[in-house]
Amino acid sequence: MDSTRRTALVAGGFYVLTFVSIPTVALYGPVHDADYILGTTSETPVVIGGVLEVIVALACIGTAVALYPVLKRHGETRALGFVSARILEAAGIFVGVASLLTLVTLRRADAGADALVTGQTLVAFYDSIFLLSQGFLPAVNALLLGSLLYQARLVPRLLPVLGLVGAPLLVVSDLGTLFGLWDRLSPVAAVAALPIAVWEFSLGVYLIVRGFRPTALTAGVVTISARPAQDAPV
Repeated sequence: MDSTRRTALVAGGFYVLTFVSIPTVALYGPVHDADYILGTTSETPVVIGGVLEVIVALACIGTAVALYPVLKRHGETRALGFVSARILEAAGIFVGVASLLTLVTLRRADAGADALVTGQTLVAFYDSIFLLSQGFLPAVNALLLGSLLYQARLVPRLLPVLGLVGAPLLVVSDLGTLFGLWDRLSPVAAVAALPIAVWEFSLGVYLIVRGFRPTALTAGVVTISARPAQDAPV
């Protein structure tokens, strides 16, 4: 297995791993109760959800770091932008998880009714940071990575097209949530996020199973090697 195939395998594995956070929608459900901080139900689901999101954040960074050596051959500026946006997405996830773990800590400490407003604020903060880190930034990532993969033909063009089409849909959905037209967990938001989800999962599976298209990589190497060498001094 050559280095490029290993890169595709690792990047694909990280992309598939980012989907482990799907259960958090259900696991975080109780925290949206106004009196959650006074409740007696187990905090374990929230803690498990936090662990899953931390895994996702690390996988986000992993996808960017793994793909960068290949992407920079075809567009170093966009490749750097993709790495930066992916790291920023991971940072937002970490901050969101920290807010919910703080809520759990207050609950375990029997903070009482005086902490109700604080608890609701922490949940509202999580929802806001989620809208940015796991709503808006994936659209930015799709535009940067999708345009690179489409241009370089490293994968079938249908895959990046899904990302390029899904990015504006996701942005419109986020704006609708921001202006109160629908909730971030509404059916409208779920449908708008579907193309990006399909794009990322399909890309991960394709990279694991097939890897990068060798003809595209070979063309890049030939282009570089075909540059005329300067005449050596006599």
